[in-house]
Amino acid sequence: MTYAIAEAAHRSGLSIDTLRYYERIQLIDPPARDSGGRRAYSDDDLTWLGFLTKLRMTGMPIRMMREYAKLRHQGMASAGRRKQILVEQRTEVLSRITELNSCLEVLNYKIANYEQCERNIVTEDHVVAAATA
Repeated sequence: MTYAIAEAAHRSGLSIDTLRYYERIQLIDPPARDSGGRRAYSDDDLTWLGFLTKLRMTGMPIRMMREYAKLRHQGMASAGRRKQILVEQRTEVLSRITELNSCLEVLNYKIANYEQCERNIVTEDHVVAAATA
C-alpha cells in the first residue's frame, strides 16, 4: 500500500515539513513517486519513520541517526556498528531514566508533604469550629 505525503505524515505523527526535512538530510530514502510525480510512501517507509521517531524520543542526535540511516544500506556488514550505536543510546536512556526517577522521588515527597499540610489545615479548622461552638 502507498500513502500520499499528507497521509504518511498523519500516520507517522510527523509533519509534512519533517518528512521533507528527513528526506533532504537523508534520514529517509526518497520515496517512490506516483504517476503525478507526488511522493508515495510505503508501509516499509512508515515502519522506518516509526523507528526514527523512537530514536528521536530517546534524545539521539540527528547526526547519529544519519549515521545509522547510512549504515543500514550496507546490510549485515554494518550490523556491528549499528548495534554499537543502539547500545550507546540505551546507556544514555538508562542514565536519563535514573535522573528522572530521582526527580520523581522529589516530586512525590513534595506532593505528599502538601497533602499532609492540607489534612492538617482541615483538622485545625474542625478543632477551631468545635471549640467555638
